[in-house]
Amino acid sequence: MPSTRDIRRRIKSVKSTAQITKAMQLVAAAKMKKAQDQAINGRPYAELMNKILVALRDAAEEGSHPYFSEGAGEKTLVLVIASDKGLCGALNTNLFKKMLGSNLGTECDFITIGRKASQALSRLRRNLVADFPIKDPAKFAELRTVGNYLQEQFATGAYKKLLVLFNNFVNTVTIVPTLEQLLPVDQVTLGGKRDFEGMGAALEVEETSTDVPEYIFEPSPENVFEAILPQYVNNTLYQMLLESRASEHSSRMVAMKNATDNAKQMLKDLSLEYNKLRQAAITNELLEITTAKMALE
Repeated sequence: MPSTRDIRRRIKSVKSTAQITKAMQLVAAAKMKKAQDQAINGRPYAELMNKILVALRDAAEEGSHPYFSEGAGEKTLVLVIASDKGLCGALNTNLFKKMLGSNLGTECDFITIGRKASQALSRLRRNLVADFPIKDPAKFAELRTVGNYLQEQFATGAYKKLLVLFNNFVNTVTIVPTLEQLLPVDQVTLGGKRDFEGMGAALEVEETSTDVPEYIFEPSPENVFEAILPQYVNNTLYQMLLESRASEHSSRMVAMKNATDNAKQMLKDLSLEYNKLRQAAITNELLEITTAKMALE
């Protein structure tokens, strides 16, 4: 049985841990609000660009752009977006479980954003082609470098398609690991409502005749394709990164809140155990005094 001194030491240690987790919870909550606003505010732009691309696709000739057909290569290039730091619950674990469950094996090459992604792929002995460190908060200028590199790899014909594995932010407690095809551009997805909050579930394809207005493209739809499709790919990739960052900060805030609550409950249990031992020690002393007094009489 532990002594009162041991329990006092444990109480002091748990109090220090609770202070740390509480501070981390407050920091994560502040970052979470900014990351969520950034991710949510980017969704209308992604949806509007998608509608314009639907009109472009219908106006252009079939097969007019290489982004709508598979590359000549046999391998698949996969971009994995994870966090740089831990202490965010099962966020990264669930993401890698999604990767393993999707049968992304030796026939795939990988590119990573986030230290946890590169570390996990190294442990799994996957072929890691490149790693891009991107600071938080994420900036579009940094992400454009990644998008241009991915498009160059696809344009050379080295890969038949390009996939992105990321955490899709739904709300603070609901995060869905999602594997999305970035290139070639999925025409069915283009015709539907591309809302990152709804990814992972069946997407209802909307009729383009009622939802997409008629546009006049100059000088021609093909020329507009050349200009807007690379921008569309980079913007889609940036939106996926924003969803991942919002998921990371939300998971860290929830994990630190749970850790703080558990520390408080542990303090209650330790205080109760300490009081019981202290009361037992006082009772024993009283019994010894009473016994000694009766022996002297």
